Amino acid sequence: MTRPELSTSPPRRGLGRRVLPYAMLSPAVLVTLAIVFLPMLQTAWMSLHDYVLFRPNAFDFVGLKNFKAALNDEVFWISLRHTAIWMAATIPAQLLLGLITALLLNQEFPWRPLARALVIIPWALPSVVIALMWVWIYDSNYGIANEFLLRVGLIQKAIPWLADPKTALGAIIVTLTWQGFPFFAVMILAGLQSIPRSYYEAASIDGASTWRQFWHITLPGISGVMATAVLLRLIWVANSFDVIFVMTGGGPGYSTYTLPLYAFIKARTNLDFGYGSAVAVLFTAMLMVVVVFYLRRTGKAVSS
Repeated sequence: MTRPELSTSPPRRGLGRRVLPYAMLSPAVLVTLAIVFLPMLQTAWMSLHDYVLFRPNAFDFVGLKNFKAALNDEVFWISLRHTAIWMAATIPAQLLLGLITALLLNQEFPWRPLARALVIIPWALPSVVIALMWVWIYDSNYGIANEFLLRVGLIQKAIPWLADPKTALGAIIVTLTWQGFPFFAVMILAGLQSIPRSYYEAASIDGASTWRQFWHITLPGISGVMATAVLLRLIWVANSFDVIFVMTGGGPGYSTYTLPLYAFIKARTNLDFGYGSAVAVLFTAMLMVVVVFYLRRTGKAVSS
């Protein structure tokens, strides 16, 4: 009697287990494609056309005309400069303030859980609420910022922080710094708690000072967390315009224009979706270059 040949095909149960993760992820992937990637493709396609909402039936293909017009637009370069200042000032300030806050929250003191909960409030509040709150703080008539500076003698008269082109962008940078530093604080605090206490005990036995412990144990231990947090905030801050729009609308003049805000105003106010899309695509390409450069630099630094 001959033995039956064994089947070489995989069992159905094994096939189902391999397919199950993809089936469970597919709804999230489809939603992401629908609300993220399809609008991106639509924006790229629209940037190649002359599409003004005043002429809804006119959708003429113009190729790179919108991009050439943007590169010859003075407001585009003003907005680009403000965007660079906005990112270069806001992200390091958020990182430094978040690092200091995380180091303080990592210490033992009474009511520490309450302090850790309260520090999240600026990050949890809606951007519109934060913008309106800081508009009141900066108000030249009854704002607390001028009142405090007048009382301590740092200024002699009230300053119109948001109405002066010299101070408007800096005032908004302070606002966004206050809004975003809790993100760094929470991320860095999580990284600090993952560092074994035995490292610090061994360093203390060897006679290492607090500064040397921070430089040789703390910073290397949280470098990966900080690199990831900076990357996320780099993308979020670069694309953030809601706080600026509510506080100044881009003014006075063009003093607080950034590229995302300029693209939004072109599409919303002028209803020129073709030109606004071109500005958005150009900014996305520039941001991708910055992100790739940052990933390469931080990848080398963390690996070494």
